[in-house]
Amino acid sequence: MIPDVVRREEERIRRAYAARGSGEGEVEDARYSWLSAGHQLIAQGAERGLLRALARAGVRTLARSRVLEVGCGSGQWLRALVQWGARPEHVTGIDLQLGRLAEARSRCAGGVGLAAASGASLPFADGTFDAVLQSTVFTSILDPAVRRAVAGEMLRVLRPGGVVLWYDFLVDNPRNPDVRGVRRGEVRALFPGCRVELRRITLAPPLARALAPRLRPLAVLLSAIPPLCTHLVGSIERT
Repeated sequence: MIPDVVRREEERIRRAYAARGSGEGEVEDARYSWLSAGHQLIAQGAERGLLRALARAGVRTLARSRVLEVGCGSGQWLRALVQWGARPEHVTGIDLQLGRLAEARSRCAGGVGLAAASGASLPFADGTFDAVLQSTVFTSILDPAVRRAVAGEMLRVLRPGGVVLWYDFLVDNPRNPDVRGVRRGEVRALFPGCRVELRRITLAPPLARALAPRLRPLAVLLSAIPPLCTHLVGSIERT
């Protein structure tokens, strides 16, 4: 049985996503359209960051890797994983939102596994996956105990020597009380005994969206200045 604290937190997350139109019957926000220059800058930078994290962790190919994404949403990263070389039948995504899972199913390659499941109680055996990805999931979890539970489950289903891929905010969003940043120290505490390598990335989204349409070279230049970046990207290796 899922503890009450997890159940309450997951209900809060569902309500928060529904309130901003990111649950059942989701309507795409133009800020996250691939036709937006700002989104291109942010998303392509995140993709490069995750690929570099894989390389630094010693991963040379995903052809034989089994990969799980916790909080897969509409499947953006599931599609990327297949593009990076993972076989669709070896890629799995879980999410709390049924509407987002339905969208992922309509967009992802056949064979990609999708399930409505809790990150705090993953329906997989120990050591099932070679890599586990999370992108802006932990910042949506406000309860520290639930964050620890999700991190523990990610490590449980990861094989020894496997890697957690991390991409998430390190700063709070003052306009969104439903998220809270996760800093390096907390990441290390969530994954004790692991080798953690994280780097700052992603120009502050309001700045990226303002500059990218007309001043993309400047936006790219500013993206290389860590204090202007709002996310952490990297790898967490299970030893």
